[in-house]
Amino acid sequence: MRLVLTRERIVHAAVELLERHGAEALSMRAVAAELGVAVMSLYNHVPNKAALMEGVAEYVVAGLDVVPSGTGDWREEGRALVRAFRAAAHEYPQAMRVVLTHSIDSTAASRLAERALALAAEAGFEGATAVRIVHALMAYAVGSQLQALWLGQLIDRVSEGSAPALARVDPAQFPHVVASAPALLAHDPEADFEFGLDLLVAAIDALPRRA
Repeated sequence: MRLVLTRERIVHAAVELLERHGAEALSMRAVAAELGVAVMSLYNHVPNKAALMEGVAEYVVAGLDVVPSGTGDWREEGRALVRAFRAAAHEYPQAMRVVLTHSIDSTAASRLAERALALAAEAGFEGATAVRIVHALMAYAVGSQLQALWLGQLIDRVSEGSAPALARVDPAQFPHVVASAPALLAHDPEADFEFGLDLLVAAIDALPRRA
């Protein structure tokens, strides 16, 4: 049975290709091979690679559209938006990296920015302060995901030989590391994320508002 091409199917194939092989592997020809079709058949639905990248951006941030808005509690809405952004970064790490590191003229990016800036305005912030708040929230959403991955890998390596590794740590030189060893090895990325998110929201809440 011949495959019926649609823009959605092409974009989904591009996302899967990105997640398996990274940004370097993404091309119209590679996506066509992924779908088992001639490359020229893609252009009826996606005119060029730039449009394909826009589709990838829209696909990755689509989950943010379901975050509740207009509740009157900007703190909880902000937390929900950061959680949704982090979830997208977790589910589509390679695609998210492309979205964040390439200049993509996408309505998806504008929609995300509008939503976040509207939330900042609801909290009483505007101008450069509002933009910096949005940047900080996005940086935390993505950075916490990368940090959790790195820390998890580090703890896995240490835990494999935890007794010899801890035995080599000099308690006189590193008393806090030795005393906190059980907590350091008990990695809980969700608890760490929520703790940091609460700190960030509290810090934003403490900023001076517009007159």
